[in-house]
Amino acid sequence: MADPDGILHLPSDSERVAIIGHTGSGKTQAAVWQLSLRNYTTQPWIVFNFKGDGLIDSIPGTFDLGIKDRIPKRPGIYVVRPLPDDKENLDAFLFRVWKQERVGIYADEGYMLTGLKYFRACLTQGRSKRIPMIVLSQRPRWIDRFVWSEADYLQAFSLSQADDKDLVDGMIPGYDDVELPEFWSLWRDVRRRQTLMLRAVPTEEQIRRAFKDRLPNRIRLVA
Repeated sequence: MADPDGILHLPSDSERVAIIGHTGSGKTQAAVWQLSLRNYTTQPWIVFNFKGDGLIDSIPGTFDLGIKDRIPKRPGIYVVRPLPDDKENLDAFLFRVWKQERVGIYADEGYMLTGLKYFRACLTQGRSKRIPMIVLSQRPRWIDRFVWSEADYLQAFSLSQADDKDLVDGMIPGYDDVELPEFWSLWRDVRRRQTLMLRAVPTEEQIRRAFKDRLPNRIRLVA
C-alpha cells in the first residue's frame, strides 16, 4: 500500500479504525488488508460477517463461531454470521467480549450493531480493555456516533450521498474537495491531526497470502 503524502501510522493493538465508502469503493478489501496486519496471532479477533462477504470467507485458517458460543481465548480469527434481527443475542455476545477483554472486533456492517449497549461499551472503553476494532459502513449517518468520536483512525473512500460527504468532511477536513481515484482513500490519523491520501491496497490474493504467512502451524494445518 503506497503512501505518497507522508508517514503512514497504522493502529496499535488497542486502537480503533472506522472505514467508510459506498459499495464497490474498496473499503472491504482495505479493511481485510488491515485485519491481516493486526494481532490475531496473540489474541482472538471476532469478525462479524453480516453480509456473507466472500473475501472474509476466503481468509485462510479462520474458525466458525456461533452467536451463543463462549468467547475464545486462544489467538486466531473467529467468524460469526449473525442474523440481522438477532439483537438480543448480539448484545449478549458483545457483553461477553467486553467482560473478557483483549479481543478484537471487526464489523463488516457497523450499522447492524448500532443501538446495542455493549457495542457502545466496547467503543468507549476499548482502549483500556484492549479491544481493538475495525468498523465499516457505506452510510456514515446510519451508525453510532461513538464510532466516530472514539476512532483513532478514519479511512474514507468515495461516497455517494451528499449528507454523508458533509458528515465526513467535518471529521476529515477537505474530504469533500478531493476527487479520489478508484480504490484510493483518505487516511485520517486523529491524534496526530494528519490526513494522507492512500493508493489502493494489495490484491485479494496478496491479502490471503499475508494471512497464510502469519498463521501459526497449528492453524495452518486446520486451514
